Amino acid sequence: MTVEVALSLMAGARVDHLVLCDGDDQSTGLVTLARLAGVTGSPAYTDRIRLRDVIAGPLV
Repeated sequence: MTVEVALSLMAGARVDHLVLCDGDDQSTGLVTLARLAGVTGSPAYTDRIRLRDVIAGPLV
């Protein structure tokens, strides 16, 4: 899932975080609206950035 899709999903559901799960429905992480907002403000941001890249580490 891209950051853009996640932001849209979060806005529609009116939530401030998403729990990320793997193919076996095991929790693999959590991403917050604040974290995604920080990512979109980064000079390295593109609309193709995926959530797995966000939780893997900071965008430079």
